[in-house]
Amino acid sequence: MDDVYIGAFTYISHKSVIGEGSQIYPQVYIGKNVKIGKNCQIDSGARIYDDCVIGDNCVIHSNTVIGGDGFGFQPTADGFKKIPQLGNVIIEDNVEIGAGCTIDRATIGSTIIGKGTKLDNLIQIAHNVKLGENNVIAAQAGIAGSTTIGHWNMIGGQTGIVGHINIGNQVKIQAQSGVNSSVSDHEVLYGSPAISATDFRRSYVHFRNFPNIVQRINNLENINSKDSTNE
Repeated sequence: MDDVYIGAFTYISHKSVIGEGSQIYPQVYIGKNVKIGKNCQIDSGARIYDDCVIGDNCVIHSNTVIGGDGFGFQPTADGFKKIPQLGNVIIEDNVEIGAGCTIDRATIGSTIIGKGTKLDNLIQIAHNVKLGENNVIAAQAGIAGSTTIGHWNMIGGQTGIVGHINIGNQVKIQAQSGVNSSVSDHEVLYGSPAISATDFRRSYVHFRNFPNIVQRINNLENINSKDSTNE
């Protein structure tokens, strides 16, 4: 481990490998068979669990957990039975992950964060998500299991994305959107459920005018009522 810094009270488990030039700050936990590439920075309190892979030049900020169990349970007559989560997480090169993020290991296979992707703080990425290259995701977003996201997407804060859908490339999703179906390349989405941003703005104008529209309808009904009485 040439030129590697290991801070106080950090625990590195059996058969893990850390690349040259990486800095592992105090009180980090690294599980068994973990591979960390060259020139990485792992900040205090981060947790990287068994069999996960971190590429070169990655930054993982404090209290992020990589490789915790995915949220998988089977309903039975006696309650929900845990489904073993046997996969791992692969973080590709040049990824930065903010503080307090959780990236769950796959049920089988790998949860993947693509090369050059940047994650803000407090983001949840569920098991078997495939996140492509050079995406940016703002704080408090959540991506449910087995969703595939392409390259060069921009996802706003507090966005929720359902599982088992596909999102294309160069998509822009505005903050607090709820995405419940697959999305084609270059779309711009807003709202919950998310729709085209153009349609959302048009609908929002009508929504803001709704009290006036109701008042006009009431006025017309009153006029018609008076006309009927006069007859």
